[in-house]
Amino acid sequence: MLITKPQLSNSLLHQKPATRIKALVFSILLLGLVLAFLLDLALGAVDIPINQVITILLGQEAEKTTWTSIIFKFRLPKALTAILAGAALGVSGLQMQTLFKNPLAGPFVLGISSGASLGVALVLLTASVTAPTLLNDLGIIGDFSLVTAASFGAASVLGLMLVVSRRVQDTMTLLILGLLFGYATSAMVSILLQFSSKERIQSYIMWTFGSFTGVTWQQLAILTPVIGVGLLIAMLQSKSLNALLLGESYARSLGLTVEKTRFSVISSAAILAGAITAFCGPIAFLGVAVPHLCRSLFNTSDHRILIPSVIIMGAILALFADLFSQLLISQMVLPLNAITALMGTPVVTWVILQRNSKKSFTS
Repeated sequence: MLITKPQLSNSLLHQKPATRIKALVFSILLLGLVLAFLLDLALGAVDIPINQVITILLGQEAEKTTWTSIIFKFRLPKALTAILAGAALGVSGLQMQTLFKNPLAGPFVLGISSGASLGVALVLLTASVTAPTLLNDLGIIGDFSLVTAASFGAASVLGLMLVVSRRVQDTMTLLILGLLFGYATSAMVSILLQFSSKERIQSYIMWTFGSFTGVTWQQLAILTPVIGVGLLIAMLQSKSLNALLLGESYARSLGLTVEKTRFSVISSAAILAGAITAFCGPIAFLGVAVPHLCRSLFNTSDHRILIPSVIIMGAILALFADLFSQLLISQMVLPLNAITALMGTPVVTWVILQRNSKKSFTS
């Protein structure tokens, strides 16, 4: 059927308001990100006026020299880490939900988090059982010890999953294998911790709580380019992810090489999730909740819109989670995973209820 000029103009008129609304929502999200960033720098054990925070960030002298030290030594690296973590976990979760066509899939369904946990547990056990004095002398136990261990564990599981993805054609089979790898590594962690000392078990438990605080400027210099590469790969996958939404058979008919796309998606998601887990610990719920918030907010499944919106929304929620973990109880920092779970559970519950209501409405 031919489309006449009046019909075409009417369709364009309908598209323009929708485009303007999405642009407005993007602008609001960006303002929200700036506000969350400034609040995370301003509030804490020592409250700093926002105008003084802006003054310090602009390189000018603050009313109190201690405020400059607090921001640059502690709060600014923590806030930047939260932005990177929220963006990385949100995009990784979006990729996994699209690849596996599972609305409850998160960035750790491939066992990346469990692999990182296994690496940390191995280092803790080695430090407490075999040669703790030698390891301390070598500097293995320190700021980078858990990061190195978690990175190695996550990379090992990633390599295994990439090899498997080359051989397995069915996406659901790949999901099941990823979950099995996760269960196996978690079982090994449980066994290893039985032989560890109480002090090392406590260190491991503290790591599992998740935190943006322990990342230094030196570590940020490593984390930032890694996350940047992962996000860039994800953005380049936008059209491929849109094609996968239509099904693998239809995607192949469009000329998409599904196996290569799957390999690329898994690589990107694992890099994003593995790097954040290594530096910040296993951060739960952000990767599951953020993609659903953005789909609902923009009413779209187009990854060209979802990926940038997920980056911004993930960063906002991570900053507020970090803020709430410090402010809800005075003189006490709550576990970050507890805050993200409290924030994410209502979102996931809402998604499930929405899906059920739509099914009952259409039936």
